[in-house]
Amino acid sequence: MLKIDNQNYNFLTTTQSEIFTEVITESLRVTERKHLFGLLQGNLQALLGHEIMVCAIRAKDSDIYYFDSYTSTRYFTPAHLEKATVDGEGFLSRVMLAWKKSPSPILIAPSLDAGDYGKFTVPFKVSAQALLDAELIDIAAHGIADNEGELSTFFSFSRLTEPINPQHAYLLELLVPHLHCALNRITGNASKARVSSMPTRVSRTITARESEVLSWVHLGKTNWEIASIMSISPLTVKNHIQNILRKLDVQNRSQAALKAAKLGLVRESS
Repeated sequence: MLKIDNQNYNFLTTTQSEIFTEVITESLRVTERKHLFGLLQGNLQALLGHEIMVCAIRAKDSDIYYFDSYTSTRYFTPAHLEKATVDGEGFLSRVMLAWKKSPSPILIAPSLDAGDYGKFTVPFKVSAQALLDAELIDIAAHGIADNEGELSTFFSFSRLTEPINPQHAYLLELLVPHLHCALNRITGNASKARVSSMPTRVSRTITARESEVLSWVHLGKTNWEIASIMSISPLTVKNHIQNILRKLDVQNRSQAALKAAKLGLVRESS
């Protein structure tokens, strides 16, 4: 197991300081996704070497988060991203929930036991095989809250090029505010119209069961028809729909179907 001693990791060498200045300068020019990819694969690698970066941004006036991945490895696929961000179950979903409870950098690796280490948190213990199955290997993550204290953006780095250590937490504290600003510029300050154009869209609030109900609503099925198709009671269908309306912030089924289509939560009917 990794031993956490009293060594001060909150420092940058002269070379790291110079690179950090260059990264900040480059981040100011990020206005498109390709610019962010270039930043991540350029000087930032010298500070925080990684193969996978997953970011999440909260849609304005909504509880929906959108995810995107920037990766230099072919092993981490969109399917891995979707699995990692399944609400309450995926590794990155669990990390985000942990950050909301304790908004400090989060480090996860087989060598780390769960606990609060002061400068960072390890919210849960995980096996090497579980991380390998997810193609993540390790996780170093941090987020930024908005003025209301809600998680606004989140950044997770995996497959780190160096063994995970406390300086990763310090680097996250330095880098994430600049990445936050860059991501907001890319998505038009988190406006729903621009955010919905992100390559990978995942609802952080719509459960798998609700998504199934939503797909039938989108096809015009009644509660009784949906109940019959899904072998559940009409009351259960009604409860699911009420949750969907609340989560999508709409007033009726028609609005829910329309908004779900715009957000990419259901397929457009042919």
